Amino acid sequence: MSNNDNGSNNNPYVHMSPIQTSRPNPMDTVCGALNHCSRKVGDATKRAEILADNLWNHIRIGSSLGDVAVARIIQGTKVLTLGGSDALFQQSFGVFPGEKLIKSFACYLSTSTGPVIGTLHISNLRLAFCSDYPLCHYPFSLQQNQTLHYKVVVQVDQLSTVSPSSNRFNPAEKYIELVTVDGYEFYLMGFIAYDKALKTIREVLQQYHNHSREA
Repeated sequence: MSNNDNGSNNNPYVHMSPIQTSRPNPMDTVCGALNHCSRKVGDATKRAEILADNLWNHIRIGSSLGDVAVARIIQGTKVLTLGGSDALFQQSFGVFPGEKLIKSFACYLSTSTGPVIGTLHISNLRLAFCSDYPLCHYPFSLQQNQTLHYKVVVQVDQLSTVSPSSNRFNPAEKYIELVTVDGYEFYLMGFIAYDKALKTIREVLQQYHNHSREA
């Protein structure tokens, strides 16, 4: 079976999650977060050139430069407010016994309605994507509109293959294809750190297989 439709109606890996309205609006603290951030410029190296290409693709995929910049500011603000990526991961997805967050990467998820900007969290047990922006509003709420984040969660034991690919007309456009054991496909793109993200996912999958053989 093959299914590359990321719609939430029939896909067991896709979730629409309401944000916690009891917390301050991230935009309320953007200005404060900016005051704590500084820009660092490194030497011109091959890594810097690759990073520049990946960053350009990350920006280009977005609907506008402003939207991409705001999304990254919002994500950074959440991390600062909660006290780190581990706390943000726990708030967004909970934590399984023995689970440890390894790394988080800014990227896009390909959907039937277009790319969704967000963050891919990689733990030793799960790959979990969450959109930076709430995507849906439900005006029938008696108190206020409900905002929902687009999430995709794939447990490592449900992951069949991880494949790198690129646009044949523009090799700089790189993708990571995830295929689950039951045939669902997800395409991640626009990574700022593509090679590191691909390596991390492959290492997690390999460690899981090694542990399964030893058990």
